[in-house]
Amino acid sequence: MSQNLTIGTLAKQGGVNVETIRYYQRRGLLLKPVRPQGGFRHYSSDTVKRVRFIKRAQALGFTLEEITGLLTLDERKACKETRGIAAHKLELIEEKIADLSKMKKALSRLVRACEMSSSGARCPIIHLLADD
Repeated sequence: MSQNLTIGTLAKQGGVNVETIRYYQRRGLLLKPVRPQGGFRHYSSDTVKRVRFIKRAQALGFTLEEITGLLTLDERKACKETRGIAAHKLELIEEKIADLSKMKKALSRLVRACEMSSSGARCPIIHLLADD
């Protein structure tokens, strides 16, 4: 584990910008290495892996708070609890997909109703949404 990465290199290799690294440090997701007198902080290659984990977990829908919890579970080697959290996130995503599918069908019906209305008539989208 080398300790030779600057914050700029860490950000670049992690696929984020420097301000994101600083934000993660303020949130406690990343430790801020000690700054040598007159020098720059240096980060390990393990920190790059941690940044990538954070970004990938966010892409899967985990909040930074949830990611903090996952990292804590990793330190405790609590794979069963981590799996439970991931399974719950999967359930939430499946519910969102079902809701989005219903929304898509409803909007498709509204668009078709609008396409079938005569020009100059009141817009069926507006009126169908306003009616019970």
